Amino acid sequence: MALAQRLSRLGTETAFAVALAAADWKSKGNSVYPFHLGDINIPTAPHIIEAMNRAIADGRTGYCPGAGIPELRAALADDIGSRRDMSIDPAQVVVMTGGKPVITKFLQAVMDPGRSVLYPNPGFPIYESQIEYLGGEPAPYRYVPAEHGFAIDLDHLRSQITDATVAIIYNDLQNPISAESTAAEREAIARIAIEHDLWVLSDEAYFEMRYEGTSQSIAALPGMAERTVILYTFSKKFAMTGSRLGCAVAPPEVATVMSTMNTNDESCTTHYVQWAGITALEGTQQPVADMLDTLRERRDIACALVNDTPGMSVAVPRSTFYLFPDVTEALPRVGASDVSEFAEMALHETGVSFCTRRHFGRPQPGEQRDYIRLAYSGIDGDQITEGLTKLQHWVASA
Repeated sequence: MALAQRLSRLGTETAFAVALAAADWKSKGNSVYPFHLGDINIPTAPHIIEAMNRAIADGRTGYCPGAGIPELRAALADDIGSRRDMSIDPAQVVVMTGGKPVITKFLQAVMDPGRSVLYPNPGFPIYESQIEYLGGEPAPYRYVPAEHGFAIDLDHLRSQITDATVAIIYNDLQNPISAESTAAEREAIARIAIEHDLWVLSDEAYFEMRYEGTSQSIAALPGMAERTVILYTFSKKFAMTGSRLGCAVAPPEVATVMSTMNTNDESCTTHYVQWAGITALEGTQQPVADMLDTLRERRDIACALVNDTPGMSVAVPRSTFYLFPDVTEALPRVGASDVSEFAEMALHETGVSFCTRRHFGRPQPGEQRDYIRLAYSGIDGDQITEGLTKLQHWVASA
């Protein structure tokens, strides 16, 4: 018996593949410094856990509405809207099992097979995977080095638009490169979407994971609310990665479709987790501030060590919990033929485990620099210091 042919188009979140190699190396008695997976080793706040346990004790363990319980939809509409200076109706909020389902259901709602979707590359690998799996034509747009990190190559993005293009995926505060749009760049993306009548998926998973400045949503710009779906997740801000809770904020016609998809796919998001989500939104926000302080300390330690390593450099990001260092000159120092070999050598020589640029979409023609991604959300400051010091000494002494 044969499996469906479409499975050949299904990708994965490749950080998990790196995790397997790291686990194998650790199982052989070696130290591993896990910079590969963007999980968070800071516990979910106690008051959120207590709310979840209380909901279980109260019997909130059965089915609930496919779009989410009304109380959570209302809390999300208020919180997301107030932070973006938008008026959001609870009916526009569709609760889901994390942020990833929003990507898939957005594409199912707006993209027919053979149609084209613009997406960032390097970018979250599930964009590329789901566009191809659902029969669409992936149209990657690239980033170029800028004064404070990276900027979207707007000319390249425009060149990717055809008569078949129906949507653009836009990830401000970006994984993996921590790129943050300027107001001018955000407005340019909005103008392009309006000019070409494109749907927009605004991936705002890291909207509040920032150390300075204030985030802005493209959905709040004139003419954008009616064409934009916001991806929201509890995973990052509230350290609830395993609880699997998120939502889409969508125009009414898209919200209705996504709610129906929920009913078809998983019936509903776990009932008691949704009550914990209400407490996360409406309860004390001090644990969020404390976590950001911890992550800022980790960022500063990691940036200093990376920038002191021969052949490596990185801009200090104002948001997310990723670094995307340029390691082009480090490769020949250690005798690595490409960035994949550099990653394998680094694991075996120093125990430092990380993803490379190649884990975040197929490299585009003309790319000449090599990059790695270091996630510092799942590793304590002393381990960051120990691991990156070993990496620094290895590169420096090669």
